[in-house]
Amino acid sequence: MSRQSSAPTPTAGLNSDLLLGPVSGTNTFEETVQRLLQTVRLGLIAPGARLPPERELAAKLRVSRDTLREAIGSLAEAGYLIAKRGRYGGTFVSEVLPMPRVNATEPLAGDLHPSITAAEIDDVLTLRDILEVGAARAAAGRLLSPPERELLWSSLGAAVNAGAGEYRRVDARLHLYIGELAGSPSLVPLLADVRMRVNELLDAIPLLAPNIAHSNQQHEQIVIAILTGRPDTAAEAMRDHLSGTALLLRGFLD
Repeated sequence: MSRQSSAPTPTAGLNSDLLLGPVSGTNTFEETVQRLLQTVRLGLIAPGARLPPERELAAKLRVSRDTLREAIGSLAEAGYLIAKRGRYGGTFVSEVLPMPRVNATEPLAGDLHPSITAAEIDDVLTLRDILEVGAARAAAGRLLSPPERELLWSSLGAAVNAGAGEYRRVDARLHLYIGELAGSPSLVPLLADVRMRVNELLDAIPLLAPNIAHSNQQHEQIVIAILTGRPDTAAEAMRDHLSGTALLLRGFLD
């Protein structure tokens, strides 16, 4: 029986370090997942080959080893990576990679639109950015009533305390309520439509616990900025939050 190679085996002509440069921005977990996914799915590290050692990989990406472990663990749960113990252990790319749900030729259970294209994903995410960043800015610029403030805070609490099975629902409710607080009745139906489209994409990727925790931190930043009347801060916090989701969607589905 042949022994597993101890070093990554790049696809001919491609550098396995091509996408493993420093992570930037505030969405370090999500971007780390995206970088690793791109590296694996583009074949820069071949199926069955081993990833660089954890210390080296964390240094290349300039992320903490805790963040890297969370990203690797999430991708292992999703079927892209395999952790092996022992003398020839390490983290290896799965021999058979999961089929990207939206590009699958045959629908899997639960798929609503298995033929969604990268252009359609970009369209949804661009529209979401335009609508939701503007909604957060507008909501923070209004003088909110005590009941509005209380409901916003309780909506945040519901998202923080939600279990995995109900998280998407309460997350959507929080985002839609922020849109309602913007003060434009015409905005809410638009947000609801784009949220339905986003949820169809989210349903096609794994629900990652570290991403949920990070999202809840970002939700709190958005809500506090709205409640303290800081439009620019609210808009920037919402933009960072949406960027993290976009990184995961593009990483798994593009």
